[in-house]
Amino acid sequence: MDAPYHVRRADREIVDPTELDALLHEGKYVTIAFARADEPYLVTLSYGFDAERRALYFHTATEGVKYEFAEANPQVCASVVLDGGYVAGECEHNYRSVVVRGTFARVTDPAELRHGMRVLLAHLEDDAEEWMTSRRLDRDSAYERMAVARLDIGSVTGKQGK
Repeated sequence: MDAPYHVRRADREIVDPTELDALLHEGKYVTIAFARADEPYLVTLSYGFDAERRALYFHTATEGVKYEFAEANPQVCASVVLDGGYVAGECEHNYRSVVVRGTFARVTDPAELRHGMRVLLAHLEDDAEEWMTSRRLDRDSAYERMAVARLDIGSVTGKQGK
């Protein structure tokens, strides 16, 4: 899916796919915008980026508002911002950001539940396998009280400042 919107300042647009993926690898949190009828909803979550599957994975509660919105409309827009800080005296801000458009869904396949947690932990922790083992996340029973969700990436646009 091509991005339906363009970056107004072409001199700030990030177009290199490798750099866009690098931003997704470097980020730790994503803010996801959901819409249901005429009601918006935002949620910020830590994530893991799976470049091969073109997806972001999340550890979540088994129920909640985000799932209610996703069931009504799985199309979402999300943003990851790497904030380099405001530049005093220049009225500028150092940042790099990506906007991701795609579909949001709960993961139900047991093998993908474990895969999603591995991706998330590998993204955020130094030793993902230690976490998988110590928390017994390699067992199906571990997922009875928690959920894993996935955002399938349809398009990514990027922008940078300063």
